[in-house]
Amino acid sequence: MKAVIPALRDFLRAIAAPASSSAEPALGVELATAVLLVEAMRADQGMDPAERAAVMQVLQDRFALGEDDVRELLAAAEERSRHSNDFFSFTSVLNDRLTHPQKIEVIELMWRVAYVDGSADAGESHVISKIAGLLHVTHGEYIAAKLHARPSAGGG
Repeated sequence: MKAVIPALRDFLRAIAAPASSSAEPALGVELATAVLLVEAMRADQGMDPAERAAVMQVLQDRFALGEDDVRELLAAAEERSRHSNDFFSFTSVLNDRLTHPQKIEVIELMWRVAYVDGSADAGESHVISKIAGLLHVTHGEYIAAKLHARPSAGGG
């Protein structure tokens, strides 16, 4: 029985080692936010070029990045989004590093992306609602962010 415990410990270390020595860049606020915006963009029936342009503009404005940096960030976010099974790794970064008002702002930014085409569909609403819950944004704050985003995005 004693031999099993070191073997189990070695096995667990071997599983954990690749994640810590991964070649992927560290997940920061910029990338986590970008992935969540990409998730809002992907949630409706199709990825509209206007939504992609809106995500790029939001990232450029929010993080004061140049156009090339925004393209790289968006490409990394799209890649992470495609290979992610859930939102937790992204929302946990934001929960650790953002204030509550900043988290509400992320939800509002997601709504702005959703409203680029004039309306938000059920898929977009579901994704944004789920992420709002993971960011500990109350339902009232979620609704206020939605209402605040609607006119600024040109939606009705």
